[in-house]
Amino acid sequence: MPAQDILINWAPQETRVAIIENGAVQELHIERTLERGLVGNVYLGKVVRVLPGMQSAFIDIGMERAAFLHVADLHGGPPRHESRGDAPLVPIERQVFEGQTLTVQVIKDAIGTKGARLSTQVSIAGRMLVFLPHDNHVGISQKIGSHELREQLRQRVTALAGSGPEDKGGFILRTNAEEATDAELAEDIAYLRRTWALIRERGQRSPPGSILHQDLSLAERVLRDLTVEATHTIRIDSKLQCDALKAFGEMYMPGAVAKLEHYRGERPIFDLFGIEEELTRALSRRVDLKSGGYLIVDQTEALTTIDVNTGGFVGARNFEDTIFKTNLEAAGSVARQLRLRNLGGIIIADFIDMQREDHQQAVLSELRKQLARDRTRTTVSGFTQLGLVEMTRKRTRESLAHMLCEPCPTCQGRGQVKTARSVCYDILREILREARQFSPKEFRVIASAGVVEMLLDEESVHLAGLSEFIGRPISLRAEAGMNPEQYDIVLM
Repeated sequence: MPAQDILINWAPQETRVAIIENGAVQELHIERTLERGLVGNVYLGKVVRVLPGMQSAFIDIGMERAAFLHVADLHGGPPRHESRGDAPLVPIERQVFEGQTLTVQVIKDAIGTKGARLSTQVSIAGRMLVFLPHDNHVGISQKIGSHELREQLRQRVTALAGSGPEDKGGFILRTNAEEATDAELAEDIAYLRRTWALIRERGQRSPPGSILHQDLSLAERVLRDLTVEATHTIRIDSKLQCDALKAFGEMYMPGAVAKLEHYRGERPIFDLFGIEEELTRALSRRVDLKSGGYLIVDQTEALTTIDVNTGGFVGARNFEDTIFKTNLEAAGSVARQLRLRNLGGIIIADFIDMQREDHQQAVLSELRKQLARDRTRTTVSGFTQLGLVEMTRKRTRESLAHMLCEPCPTCQGRGQVKTARSVCYDILREILREARQFSPKEFRVIASAGVVEMLLDEESVHLAGLSEFIGRPISLRAEAGMNPEQYDIVLM
């Protein structure tokens, strides 16, 4: 893996992180304070009401609304009935009572009038492992390959976890533990057990309604999840946050502390390294390539399409070489755009058609090579009969566009609006429709300036003909605040 630098731009309202390799931005992460959810947080809750009819309980965790705990999310109560494997759970009224204090974890944020959903089955995520303090088994992510590898990992984690009385708790290996060393796994186990010990300690001295553990902030996750051996420096532009990260790192990630630096420059850290411009380009539909070619990235609800075009690239000896070199460069750019924009789900890449089989395989090989650097799991199929490359990339969070943008209020996300002439004809049809039902003294059209101008100029003959046909005058008024498709017809 090439050497990388991590830049952290911190502000009270927002934290932004950029990962740079070879001078180019490879990943962007953004977290907004007001949009941080409660999922993963652990509280000391107090049971305020038990509802046998719903097999649920309301728990006070210090929020405006009581949170919701269903019997299926309870752990550590009486065992299930053993007569049948699908027997109902032990009733909630036999497991909890009003006034009882419980250590609970938020598994779903509050929505509308509904409070957050809770579980007593606490799990704490690390970089490579998830710790289950109330269980004793070692589980493996279904996406980790062969049966032999899964068993090897299970045995390694079981040995590293220990079997002493102080080594209670189970683990689930996450996908990125597939190639982890014993040292990395041991460090993750130690971090998770220290975190759980701190949660228990706080639970013993805190009143009900207190938060015992908050899921890591983006800046803290940089140390836990994003810092690797190839990371050269981690620069942050806040002295306060730099000191806080050092304290966090010394306790949980000592290997990352030496890489932390406080950026003291006068220029904003993202301006100095050109991240703001890169952020703007990452929201653009078109991505230019150094060769003169370009990509067109379209993100829809179902999938993302990436179209490769030669553009102005004419540097190769013949057209076939031009196509091949453009596609080779595009393969690296496609992989980078997936990381940069955090595009997930189904992705279709439409490379320029290549006649030679060896060219296709070379482009496919380059694409897979570049995607191998992605920390998010990606699968690539070969070229289809139509010359398309199908890919899937795991959705880990919202894409950059969904986080920073919203559908255009003018076109409602379609990406286009009707022409002024089309709107003019809509208006003429609507006036005719209204004239058949009502008989006003006058029809007044209120529309955007462009539509009114066209009705007065190029469509004036049709407007006058309609006025004569219905026997009523038609007046026009331009409204600056109206978008190109909006109009009103007022009956005077």
